[in-house]
Amino acid sequence: MPKLKKQSLLNYVYRFFDIIVLFFIVFDFGYDHADNYTSPHVFGLLTLSLLLLAFNTVKLFIYKYKNNKRVAIVNIAIISILLLSSLVVWLIHSSNDYHFVLQKIKPILELGLVLYFLLRLLVFVRYIYAVYFNPAIVFVGSFFILAILGAFLLMLPSATTNGISFTNALFTATSSVCVTGLAVLDTSQDFTIIGQSIILVLIQLGGLGILTFTSFFAFFFRGSSSFKEGLNTKDFIAQEGLKDVFRAALNVVTFTVALELVGMVFIYFSVLDNVVIKDKFFFSVFHSISAFCNAGFSILPSGLFEESIRFNYGFQWIIMMLIIFGGLGHNIIFNFYKKVKISFLELFQKKAIHKRVPIITLNTKIVIYTTSILLFVGWVVFFITEYNNTMVEHTTIIGKLTNAAFSSVSPRTAGFNVIDYSEMTIPSLLFVIFLMWIGASPASTGGGGIKTSTFALATLNIFAVARGKSRIEIFGKRISSESTSRAFAILCISLIVIGFSIMALLIFEPKGTPLLTVAFECFSAYSTVGLSLNFTPTLTEPSKYVIILVMFIGRIGMLNLMIGLLRQINHQFYEYPKENILIN
Repeated sequence: MPKLKKQSLLNYVYRFFDIIVLFFIVFDFGYDHADNYTSPHVFGLLTLSLLLLAFNTVKLFIYKYKNNKRVAIVNIAIISILLLSSLVVWLIHSSNDYHFVLQKIKPILELGLVLYFLLRLLVFVRYIYAVYFNPAIVFVGSFFILAILGAFLLMLPSATTNGISFTNALFTATSSVCVTGLAVLDTSQDFTIIGQSIILVLIQLGGLGILTFTSFFAFFFRGSSSFKEGLNTKDFIAQEGLKDVFRAALNVVTFTVALELVGMVFIYFSVLDNVVIKDKFFFSVFHSISAFCNAGFSILPSGLFEESIRFNYGFQWIIMMLIIFGGLGHNIIFNFYKKVKISFLELFQKKAIHKRVPIITLNTKIVIYTTSILLFVGWVVFFITEYNNTMVEHTTIIGKLTNAAFSSVSPRTAGFNVIDYSEMTIPSLLFVIFLMWIGASPASTGGGGIKTSTFALATLNIFAVARGKSRIEIFGKRISSESTSRAFAILCISLIVIGFSIMALLIFEPKGTPLLTVAFECFSAYSTVGLSLNFTPTLTEPSKYVIILVMFIGRIGMLNLMIGLLRQINHQFYEYPKENILIN
């Protein structure tokens, strides 16, 4: 048989096995099984693992392209390691009860199938956006598919304790993918460990974007990628050129995983003495990822307002650091890393490495200054306005300062609460809305809001116009007119979307619902913050779909979608006559 026909036949076999693996995973994790099912269950897992190992070994010898061989090698390595681990567990516990040994082996084999399927899924996604060329539509579509897929996974019987409707499942999945944190159900009580794990995976994929993960694996497997894939990825990870797009994606994923691991370790030791938290390892993993991705989900019944945790100030500072690092964005962190690296080299080599080109970019300076000002001003405002209100129970000055700092950091798309926001004063709530509207920084895990750079450009433009200048000049640089126009377009779109969502909720909700409560919810949804005045669980069915749409628009950015749909590449070799419009 010719080699090409063998490859084609093998591809069909792989697709068949992908479907079998998918159904097996859904059946395995999605439904509760009796104890007498363990033996055939483990036998099925073992058989499927051995078949996948055999097919990948065949693929390694038949396929001639290096990228296909690399994928096969990774699959073989994963399955082999897990099979060997199962064998070791079998030998260690061979003297124990047969059923006990099978219970130990089962999760190891399940992990192997899940990892295999995730790799195959990433390969499929790469195939999709290699075929379809519009980067904006691919970006938006990836979030939409994740939300729908997440909703169906959350509807599996073993994901919840008492079942879930499609609307609530879609709301929860969208909130997870859009790293919002608004919840119509109690994450700690209504979702099982499987449901919480699904939410966690959606948060991680939504925080970094599935295109970043597929780009990471493209670089990992191939060492390079196509021009189309570069165009699809470069805007999402804020990479200006195409040369190092996939190396940048590799750095983003590595940096994220490393920081989340460090955060997990610190969280684990900060709650080690907490008797209320049973599974401290899963608690640490969940909150580290949720904090870095600015998601705001918690597996405590009252969130971080839980009495056993809201006085743990060390834990709160760890969460704040993760939120800030995630909200700044990897490009800002990498820019500072480059500055520190060159400074050390200059120190040891005793000569200037750079003379003309500044290391710290203008974008980094604007983001850092704006973020620092907002955090400090928020800290002061909340310390003053809430000192004798929600901070009364914190008797020490350290507690009050920590509480004020957390209240300043969290509204910037994170959504964790260490206080009851329904008890806040009106001035504090209005300032929270202001912080939510601004949001985090571009190309960060903080999904929504107009972004710090947009707010900075809008503010600087006001002063430029007042001084009679036609352009914005700062730090010895001139801001391009395209950046200013884009900033004001984003600002206007945000107000239009939020305005319509407020009006829709006032129509769908019962008469007499407070305007401030509705406005707070809509700003929180658009900026993917997740804070609420205890209003989310009471939403009517139509209101839930309004909030779902607002969260989705806030995460992907309406301007990104409009550019993808409406942008036309053409060259105009003419100009219409210019005329001024009366503004004021």
